[in-house]
Amino acid sequence: MSANKVPGLNRAQVGLPKAPVRIVHLGLGAFHRSHEAWYTQHAGDGGEWGIAAFTGRRPDAALALAAQDGLFTLIERSGDGDAFEVIGSIVEAVDGADVRRLQELVSAPETVMVTLTITEAAYGLDSTGSFDASGFAGDLAVLASAAGAGGTLTTPLGRLVSALAARRESAAGPIAVVSCDNLSGNGEVARRAITGLAEAWDAGLARWIEKNVSFVSTSVDRITPRTTEADIAEVEESCGYRDSSPVVAEPFRDWVISGNFPKGRPRWEDAGAVVVDDLEPYENRKLWLLNGAHSLLAYAGQLRGHTTVAQALEDPSCRNAVEAFWGEAAEHLHGQDLRIPEYLEALRARFANGRIAHNLSQIAADGSTKLRMRAVPVLAAERSQGRSGAGSSLMLAAWIDYVAEQKELKDPRSDSIAAANRAQGAERIAALLNLVSEGLGEDPRIVALVARQSSTFAKDSTTAAATAGPAHLVPERNS
Repeated sequence: MSANKVPGLNRAQVGLPKAPVRIVHLGLGAFHRSHEAWYTQHAGDGGEWGIAAFTGRRPDAALALAAQDGLFTLIERSGDGDAFEVIGSIVEAVDGADVRRLQELVSAPETVMVTLTITEAAYGLDSTGSFDASGFAGDLAVLASAAGAGGTLTTPLGRLVSALAARRESAAGPIAVVSCDNLSGNGEVARRAITGLAEAWDAGLARWIEKNVSFVSTSVDRITPRTTEADIAEVEESCGYRDSSPVVAEPFRDWVISGNFPKGRPRWEDAGAVVVDDLEPYENRKLWLLNGAHSLLAYAGQLRGHTTVAQALEDPSCRNAVEAFWGEAAEHLHGQDLRIPEYLEALRARFANGRIAHNLSQIAADGSTKLRMRAVPVLAAERSQGRSGAGSSLMLAAWIDYVAEQKELKDPRSDSIAAANRAQGAERIAALLNLVSEGLGEDPRIVALVARQSSTFAKDSTTAAATAGPAHLVPERNS
């Protein structure tokens, strides 16, 4: 069937009428569509909750989705085959540069929350976790001159702060901000970043935010690889319609939520979300066991010549390193409902799903920010208990080896990494460790440990990492 004869997606045809916009989302990407959009459609009252989703740097995703009235196909890919579902909870897809439309929606009384998938780096926190306004000079100038009018703000935070200012002016009442990014305490991170930027522009707005905006923390989990042309073709062949923007995801999904929604929320728990008072044990489980292992595989696997998570996991060198890291991290995860052995078994199966082509290069981005959350806490916990932390430090060593080989590095601190790479030996390692976590490279024992682990994942390596079990990774005790 030729492309011009294949019908496109149509809401009436698939029986998904538009719900009113009550949620604004920043960061329209594949993960948001496979996760929050799916949960919202499957909430018991999902038909009452529409999402207006804004892109980040580029308008492409919004243009493609807008042409389909917000509809897209979710391809749930398991080892046994694919299942297809049309998702219609996104009712408006907007270019992120359209700040005026963002202001209109956020200032509307019907809008009760703003959700975020803007990546860890976009929050503008330094290595100590404090907000650093230096990266927002351009947006602050725009805010000071025109309150963000004209769509000239360039960062998600700048755009959101301008929209919150519009809500204050409209007297629309309180609103929740819900971070769905992969970082510890993401609600508190969002609070520090948003109030920090507001304070740098307008102290009165910062005070209004403190009184009227609740910041909700979440732990999110669903592996969502990039969509390929083959996926687009598969939808057309299997479903009989043309979809320019399908999303592929694994069957597994998880969402743990903690915080206050002053004007309500969808009944996401009907779709399997878990609402808790204390999120920290759940987010650490996910950040360390899933995301930490992903980062380790991203750097070690590419050093070994692999391109996907499943390929890297088949390599004994990478697999043993992951098991060793898991062993360390599990020692510091406590809570009766965490079910760590079952969670790890599920991770092994998920990682081994070769039909989910989760690219290591995609995971490897923004390492200086991610490793601060994924490797450093486990390393610190291990050393505080007199153990070496060799499993978690090996993740740092793999990243240090990886950045030495990259000509074009996707990282918010790429210039600083390039400068550190010009040093040699222990000085280079210490400088790079300090970029991950301030002061980490000042500990000579950690620098020495990471130095000993250098080149562990070289393609021609015959070190113990390629053959031994996890025990070889804990030779040192911290006195």
